[in-house]
Amino acid sequence: MKGLFWILALFGLAVAVALGAQMNDGYVLFVVPPWRLEISLNLLLLALFLAFIAFYVLLRAVLVTLGLPARVQAYRARRLREKSGQIFQDAVRQLFEGRFGQALKRASGAWEAGIAPELSALIAARAAQRLGEPERQEVWLARAKAADSRNEAAALMLEAEMMVEARRFDDALVALGRLQGKQGRHIAALRLELRARQGIGDSNGILKLVRQLAKRDALPPEAVREIRTKAHLANIAMRRDDERALIDYLRALPADERGERIFLAAAGALTEQGAELEAQKLIESALEREVSEDTRYALVGLYGQLAGADPMSRIARAEGWLLARPQDGGLLLALGRMCLRQRLWGKAQSYLEASLSVDPTQAAHLELARLFDQLERPDEANRHYRASVGPAGDR
Repeated sequence: MKGLFWILALFGLAVAVALGAQMNDGYVLFVVPPWRLEISLNLLLLALFLAFIAFYVLLRAVLVTLGLPARVQAYRARRLREKSGQIFQDAVRQLFEGRFGQALKRASGAWEAGIAPELSALIAARAAQRLGEPERQEVWLARAKAADSRNEAAALMLEAEMMVEARRFDDALVALGRLQGKQGRHIAALRLELRARQGIGDSNGILKLVRQLAKRDALPPEAVREIRTKAHLANIAMRRDDERALIDYLRALPADERGERIFLAAAGALTEQGAELEAQKLIESALEREVSEDTRYALVGLYGQLAGADPMSRIARAEGWLLARPQDGGLLLALGRMCLRQRLWGKAQSYLEASLSVDPTQAAHLELARLFDQLERPDEANRHYRASVGPAGDR
């Protein structure tokens, strides 16, 4: 539509000029003594118009000629930028392909050409790290940070990741601390910090981080449970020689973080420290939950070894469990041990023999041998001593 308008306008102008030329009878007289020149006004106007066109064309030609060096220079700069951009793309591709030497070379070229200098420096730093050249890695990291202050967070993140991979966990935490001061704690940084905390064995830091990641659904539930369990086991091991600290830690432990392995480790540590009342409460609460048979066997075994106050209540509690699990060899063994400790010879013998009938273990034979020693029945004691070193059982 716009083109049609211009065509119509040009036709209209041409018609107007033709009509004006026909109606114009004027002339122009040029007098330069001794010469006189008389020409029509229409011819003069046409000559002036053509002269203006020629002057304009000549002026444009001169300007183009004078600007030719600048245009050539701009063309070369544009071609260099395009070539450098291709070099940068090649550096990224080769980094992901694992061709780190070529990636470092290409990234260096892109950085020298000024194409995304901060990103080029980061790519070069990663390639140098993969090539095992720490000095060049540090140089490129410094360049990445200096290229643009907005790029410092990315450089710190890359630095922390490389420090973790190099097992320089303290340096990684320093870099992550600086990153936190600039951009806070996003999920990727939290995951990286978790790896660094695991590297230095900071169990409390691990627990804090894994709880934050769990709230954000940033880790699979199975991974959360495993990491959390290992951290709690490490903390329990650190407090095995400090009864008060161990008890306080276990009391503060959230209920949803108390797994089977934690129950076992905590009960064992409490028993070693002589905190048998705490161990009793812990084992009883654990056995009220759904636990595996191996865990139940181990916990019941520890329960049967407790020798603290109020042993008769423990026997009564265990006999209550026995009503629901009459064929539990481990529970029968624990009851036999508790009755033996209280010199309830008849009940002890009954429980131990029942345990042997369900699960003939070395431990049950040894307890029966000790019982018959107490009852001065050497023949039966010797028979069970011999059986305890035979192929009867391994628990």
